[in-house]
Amino acid sequence: MELSDANLQTLTEYLKKTLDPDPAIRRPAEKFLESVEGSQNYPLLLLTLLEKSQENVIKVCASVTFKNYIKRNWRIVEDEPNKICESDRIAIKANIVPLMLSSPEQIQKQLSDAISIIGREDFPQKWPDLLTEMVNRFQSGDFHVINGVLRTAHSLFKRYRHEFKSNELWTEIKLVLDAFALPLTNLFKATIELCSTHANDASALKVLFSSLILIAKLFYSLNFQDLPEFFEDNMETWMTNFHSLLTLDNKLLQTDDEEEAGLLELLKSQICDNAALYAQKYDEEFQPYLPRFVTAIWNLLVTTGQEVKYDLLVSNAIQFLASVCERPHYKHLFEDQNTLTSICEKVIVPNMEFRAADEEAFEDNSEEYIRRDLEGSDIDTRRRAACDLVRGLCKFFEGPVTGIFSGYVNSMLQEYAKNPSVNWKHKDAAIYLVTSLASKAQTQKHGITQANELVNLTEFFVNHIQPDLKSASVNEFPVLKADGIKYIMIFRNQVPKEQLLVSVPLLINHLQAESIVVHTYAAHALERLFTMRGPNNTTLITAAEMAPFVEVLLTNLFKALTLPGSSENEYIMKAIMRSFSLLQESIIPYIPSVITQLTQKLLAVSKNPSKPHFNHYMFESICLSIRITCKANPDAVGSFEEALFMVFTEILQNDVQEFIPYVFQVMSLLLEMHKNEIPSSYMALFPHLLQPVLWERTGNIPPLVRLLQAYLERGANTIASAAADKIPGLLGVFQKLIASKANDHQGFYLLNSIIEHMPPKQIFILLFQRLQNSKTTKFIKSFLVFINLYCIKYGALALQEIFDSIQPKMFGMVLEKIIIPEIQKVSGQVEKKICAVGITKILTECPPMMDTEYTKLWTPLLQALIGLFELPEDDTIPDEEHFIDIEDTPGYQTAFSQLAFAGKKEHDPVGQMVNNPRIHLAQSLHKLSTACPGRVPSMLSTSLNAEALQYLQGYLQAASVTLL
Repeated sequence: MELSDANLQTLTEYLKKTLDPDPAIRRPAEKFLESVEGSQNYPLLLLTLLEKSQENVIKVCASVTFKNYIKRNWRIVEDEPNKICESDRIAIKANIVPLMLSSPEQIQKQLSDAISIIGREDFPQKWPDLLTEMVNRFQSGDFHVINGVLRTAHSLFKRYRHEFKSNELWTEIKLVLDAFALPLTNLFKATIELCSTHANDASALKVLFSSLILIAKLFYSLNFQDLPEFFEDNMETWMTNFHSLLTLDNKLLQTDDEEEAGLLELLKSQICDNAALYAQKYDEEFQPYLPRFVTAIWNLLVTTGQEVKYDLLVSNAIQFLASVCERPHYKHLFEDQNTLTSICEKVIVPNMEFRAADEEAFEDNSEEYIRRDLEGSDIDTRRRAACDLVRGLCKFFEGPVTGIFSGYVNSMLQEYAKNPSVNWKHKDAAIYLVTSLASKAQTQKHGITQANELVNLTEFFVNHIQPDLKSASVNEFPVLKADGIKYIMIFRNQVPKEQLLVSVPLLINHLQAESIVVHTYAAHALERLFTMRGPNNTTLITAAEMAPFVEVLLTNLFKALTLPGSSENEYIMKAIMRSFSLLQESIIPYIPSVITQLTQKLLAVSKNPSKPHFNHYMFESICLSIRITCKANPDAVGSFEEALFMVFTEILQNDVQEFIPYVFQVMSLLLEMHKNEIPSSYMALFPHLLQPVLWERTGNIPPLVRLLQAYLERGANTIASAAADKIPGLLGVFQKLIASKANDHQGFYLLNSIIEHMPPKQIFILLFQRLQNSKTTKFIKSFLVFINLYCIKYGALALQEIFDSIQPKMFGMVLEKIIIPEIQKVSGQVEKKICAVGITKILTECPPMMDTEYTKLWTPLLQALIGLFELPEDDTIPDEEHFIDIEDTPGYQTAFSQLAFAGKKEHDPVGQMVNNPRIHLAQSLHKLSTACPGRVPSMLSTSLNAEALQYLQGYLQAASVTLL
């Protein structure tokens, strides 16, 4: 695409259409942009548009499109074409920083993100002048520009907070510190001075405080991995200024908004984070500054109001105290009983209260409430921070803290009892206090794993939780119902099983509650209970114990999906999946209605898939229905195909990318249920599965390979007779896979099925070409398994002849250069067995091994086989082979998500033919020595090492045979 006005005009038109709410206009426009994004100059056209377009909406749209384009295409993935040509890459890096700095803030943010994506791949090696270019802009004095630089630096360096330590990372951080630490410190001091100069100018202060927030965030990122020498030497400058900013209060920076945190709150909360980082990681160096920070932060907590805008600040301030109180050498600060009482009374209890804002979120923004409360993303809520502080204090002062709070809990419960409908929030806070007191260690999978001995959880459950859940109305006091259900969830390992069984019907009943939070929690609690393990690693709650509730459980779960706000509720769908898994054949009578409801849901969500977890559990539930029913009645597979194929066809025709990998997995499962034939409905689809476009999406590859394997296993003859013209297409797919380092193992899965069911020589030629071009450990392991499988299937002589027909003496080269030195790398029970049986055949059923120049390889091959049996697996991988994580390849691809309940059974092609490969070797050698007496013992005595000979003697004894 040329950089011409006509192309700019075309691009503008299409960008406009992508904003159209009508899918008939929007989708073709998105497809067009997708089709041209590989063209040269495309990214430069976007940058030109966002610089020169007259319409603001087009500028913003171009900037978002550009950022997403960079996100998808900038990373160069091995084996895949480079999606952005080199000249475009150079031009982007040359222009993007000045363009970002001169753009309005909305566009600046998008470009800043794009720079950080490019930086993640190219900085510092391929973009060495980025830092210099940024640091030089600090001199400009224009804070719009300076904030652009700071924002970009923040998005570039924040990954240092969660990267693993490595030499490469240290080198990069050192390079950044050398160039950036001093200018950043000078900018910090200059900005602080400007703040006092402009103390009465509100608009100037807003800009300056935005800079200070970014500077404080950069401080956190640059200090996270280790304490840099520069910051240690300049700690006085940073900490003194941080402390004075914490205590600063400027009326001009206060906001009237009760919800949105102002600049002052954001800055102070970041400083609390920075202080907590130093208190936790660099406590020795930070010691002189700590007492004044504790005082300042304590005063902040006591004087800050309950408004939502202070939530982040308060929670970070409490987190600071929590991190300090659990360090042994700060213990003395908290020992006094009055101090503890004061913390409990003034900080913890007030921040545990359920406020009007929480009530509003509970009712009107339940998804966000659930995410915060259930999934632990409430890291910045006051309640979570107060809870962490309780845990921190309990580390050294468990007795006194529990004593203080027990009084609070009792008085709150008494208040509630006086007038429940008015005082229910008191009980809510009491439950929260008990939860935070009792839980010492928690995991998502097991709930609480360690509990405070001083709190009797079962007694509290029976006296205060159960009565709420047993009340006649499921809709009364929804917050307390949610608390009660959450209590069961959290303490499921501490509450005895009989109490859990009493809770099951109560939870099933609460699936009907109108409150989204309540019925979601009920579904989640059931799902967690059903996964609990009992004494013999079986489920704690058995299918038999659930028998009386099966019908009402399934009815209420599916009904809950029809409640307003829960039509795609992932917790309910996960509970459906888990119920199927637990109940097994008890669900068979309900399958007809269940599968109808699941297919209707699938059809509805396929129009616009937006909830990946919900979709995943839905497909898992479909797979479970198929597995459980067909296990009892294999002929039922036809009725599932009838129910599902119409929807599947629609998904494939409409190219619903998110669902296609799932559809292929479910189809594989269905096809594998057929005995030895492929129904015509599947044969009609077969040619479409070989279309190259399907194989271009990484997410499709594993499920498609499995589906093709199912075709070959169930009906190779049908394919050979009815679709013989498609066999070259099948080999084309194999050739594409085998050429890719990321997917060559998938190529071998397909190949093993092709060989087992239809043998072509062409394949070996493709394999040898790949071996010459690029020999990786993963490839060699798969190659070894494959040639041994071929040998078992068609005989050792056939293997030798096919190799030597490709190139004379090729067989000897493969033995010497690949099989003998590399066999130790093969892993996996079935794979090792295939290799052992294949090599035994080469040793004992291949005449050229006994009387040609191949004879010299006979003993080394036997020694390698004994090594495969007796030596540990060689799992070393050469340094230059790093495997990319397939899931992480950028692009439009939907990642492939394995469906657990569509799982494929491990297939052993050798099967019962050979049970014990060692005895099989002994018997085969005996047979060979009978055919040519004297040869085998003499070959063994001359060149097999003593240790291997000893192992071999053991095999011969175990098989009760001798060598003649």
